[in-house]
Amino acid sequence: MPLEETAKLGIDQAIINPKVYADAAAHDALFTQLRRESPVHWTDPGHVRPFWAVTRHADIRDIERQNERFINDPRLVLTSIADEERVKKLTGGSHLLLRSLVNMDNPDHRTYRSLTQPWFMPPNLKKLEADLGVLAREFVDRMEAMDGECDFSSDIAIWYPLRVIMMILGVPREDEAFMLKLTQEIFGARDPDMRRGGEAEVSATVQDFFRYFAAIIADRRKNPKDDVASVIANAQINGQPISEFEALSYYVIIATAGHDTTSSTTAGGLLALMQNPAELAKLRARPDLLRLAIEEMFRWVTPVKHFFRTATEDYELRGQKIKSGDSLMMCYASGNRDEDVFEDPFAFKIDRTPNPHVAFGYGVHLCLGQHLAKMEIRALYQELLSRLDHVELAGDPAWVEATFVSGLKRLPIRYRMTRKAA
Repeated sequence: MPLEETAKLGIDQAIINPKVYADAAAHDALFTQLRRESPVHWTDPGHVRPFWAVTRHADIRDIERQNERFINDPRLVLTSIADEERVKKLTGGSHLLLRSLVNMDNPDHRTYRSLTQPWFMPPNLKKLEADLGVLAREFVDRMEAMDGECDFSSDIAIWYPLRVIMMILGVPREDEAFMLKLTQEIFGARDPDMRRGGEAEVSATVQDFFRYFAAIIADRRKNPKDDVASVIANAQINGQPISEFEALSYYVIIATAGHDTTSSTTAGGLLALMQNPAELAKLRARPDLLRLAIEEMFRWVTPVKHFFRTATEDYELRGQKIKSGDSLMMCYASGNRDEDVFEDPFAFKIDRTPNPHVAFGYGVHLCLGQHLAKMEIRALYQELLSRLDHVELAGDPAWVEATFVSGLKRLPIRYRMTRKAA
């Protein structure tokens, strides 16, 4: 979206426009202006309930750490008034299609998170390292078989993290395309290449997820395994089995967020390396910098663009009077370009340190799967960089048009690889 078109929209309309989020230059210009001129910005677009756009890193962390004063329920993401009313009609009055960790506040959030948190911590994830290495080689082999050209986003970056999370949830390979389609329909609901169509599109997608995972829950209750699917299916809260709705919601949030954001960072990281060849050369010469490089990839891409919080009491933030009941949009991508926190924030630096990015959120809602995501990307890039001799763009990249979760949907590349020994 040309910058002059963004200006014509006006700030309030631009903040909620998916096309702005699919254009890095337009997005950066908009939020740089907000950080400078109106860092806590009252936004009233008309067809969306008004809210405060919080654009500075320190303010985002300030709100996130006060999880009793600023809560997740009842408003979590940017949604039109019409869509909110549609959900209430479909659910009989509830504003929720799902009830998962991202919707919950304490004490429920603490209780439900504790069910799976040990599974996603580094000591337990170590058992996956060998499998991740095998999968990484498989997908780099797939690249090699494509004879020097592929769409890295749709051919590699989407499928590799998807295989990992579906393996964890017990989904067979033959069903992965279906899972990917449903995920894209939820996160890309406003993108013309991904949306299902129809008024109740997201609701229909959620119901498809529910029908699918109901069968896995039934199987894991009869035949529990050493996977997170079994943990959820057989979980108990206060001595009682977890409800079917909450178990299914748990599956959906892991199945979607568990791979989509990792895919976006995997693809966006490669694009950043291609656009910054000196950084790519540095990483090839210093593989020990890969852990820092992955943190910079997450800062650079910031796949989750926002979450909302609701104030439970009056509060003052940068001179603005936040009222009890007001909504606040945590603009994570803006926080990750904050000039007060990051030196040269619009430069991609693989050895950036410190790097206190908020790509995984902050506070009690810090992303449950962050350690798994980093492990996956590390395994893939270790394999890829050891075999990649040259890589360049073979066409124009394109981003998903979405205000909530967004990343590359096309990344055509041309490359040369070192052939594996037979």
